[in-house]
Order: sequence, then C-alpha cells, then structure tokens
Amino acid sequence: MNHAVVEAMTQCGETADSLAAQTGVDPKTAARWANPGRIPQTRHRAQVAAILGREVIDLWPDVLKRRDPTWLRAWVDWEREAVALRWYELAWVPGLLQTEAYARATLAGEPLSTEEVDQYVKARIGRQNILHRDQPPLLIAVMDEAVLRRSAYGDRDLMRDQCDHLVTCAQLPSVQVYVVPASVGMYPGLGGPFIVAELEGGGRVAHIDGQAQAQITEQQAEIAILDRRWERIRGEALSRGQSLDLLREAASSWT
Repeated sequence: MNHAVVEAMTQCGETADSLAAQTGVDPKTAARWANPGRIPQTRHRAQVAAILGREVIDLWPDVLKRRDPTWLRAWVDWEREAVALRWYELAWVPGLLQTEAYARATLAGEPLSTEEVDQYVKARIGRQNILHRDQPPLLIAVMDEAVLRRSAYGDRDLMRDQCDHLVTCAQLPSVQVYVVPASVGMYPGLGGPFIVAELEGGGRVAHIDGQAQAQITEQQAEIAILDRRWERIRGEALSRGQSLDLLREAASSWT
C-alpha cells in the first residue's frame, strides 16, 4: 500500500467513496490511489492532496521522478487507469510490447542527449509494468506486418529478439496480438496509428499519434470514428493463432 495516502485518508476520515464523491471519479478508481504506483490523473492530484491536507509530492513522490516526455504524461496517466487498451500501429511495435533495444532504436536520430534517451527508454519500459500487475488491463494490439519486416538500422539480432518478445507477450492471458498481413491492400489502418483506452465506469479516451504532437481526445464522436476504423482494421487482421505463427516466422527470418 501507499502508506502516505492511507495514513492521510485515515487522519482526515476520508474513504475511497468520499474521495470519489468529491472528485467525480469511480470509487474503484479512488481506491487504487492508495496502491503503489497508482497516481491520480493530473487534474485530480491537487484536488485530492487538498482534501487530504497534504502536498502532492508527499503523497506521490514518483510524480517528480517521472521520465516520460512531458507531452506524453497525460496519456500515461490514462493508460495506467485503463481496464482495456485497443492499440493499432502501422510502423512501430506498440510501446508496451517493445524490448529495451527496440525502444532505444526508435529514438535514434532524434535531437536528444544520451541522458534523455536513457530516461525515455526507462520510462517506456517502466510503463510495461501494468501488464504484470495483479489486475492488468486487457491489451488488444493490432499491427501491420511491415512492423515485423522493417530492419532496425541493419541489426538483425535486435529484430529477432523483438519478434521473440512479441511471441512471449502474445501468450500472456491479458494480451492479444493480431497482424494485418502484407497481402492486404489498402485498408483504413494506413491513415495512422491510434489507441483507445476503456476506463472503469465506462469512460473512454483516445490517443492519436502525429509527427509533431499527439492528440488526446475524450470526445465520444471522435472516438466513435476510431471505433468504426478499428473494426475495419481488425477485420483485415489474421486470427490470433495465425498471427502468432506469423510472429514466430518473422523472428526466424531475422536469424
């Protein structure tokens, strides 16, 4: 447990239900704020800290230790709260399924210092902890076959290890991996990657990648568009078994 949060709640006579009522979140969400590594959304942190008569940093010291890029932090908060993630990628392995070496390769050539690259890689790998907690979110990942065939600066071992890692991840109880094969012609996924997070209580939020800046939206009309696109993309993908076979074949092709 996060003993600082539990102690503050006890001293103030607050419960998960009372915090939920005052912040407008689901009681189960409020209850998780007392768990290690579970930090309220940015918009709730100061509010909760004020209710409990504490500073944010006293309750959740990891806030200052975050290595995520500033522009990504809002999404990471949502990702941490999700009960399900539907993730489509056209060009990269989804971040929650990347090896450390692959994550590092995705940052090659960016205007970043060595220290910044190290921080971002650690943050990305650290996010994967949600797949191994007691109640992990359901992750449904769909990717284009080109992701598996694209060389990482000529490093065949890196790609073999990444494909092997995908095979391992695809067999986790909470992870489903699908591949859209190269034999499929034009399909809606060519429009670009996106993620839809489903939250406890029925809320949803989406992340849409862009070259300059990612967009996060809670607009249900926009998410409905992504829903329709997701169904069409998923319809072009191989079955889970066929996708797993393709992942294994891709790994062997890099040997």
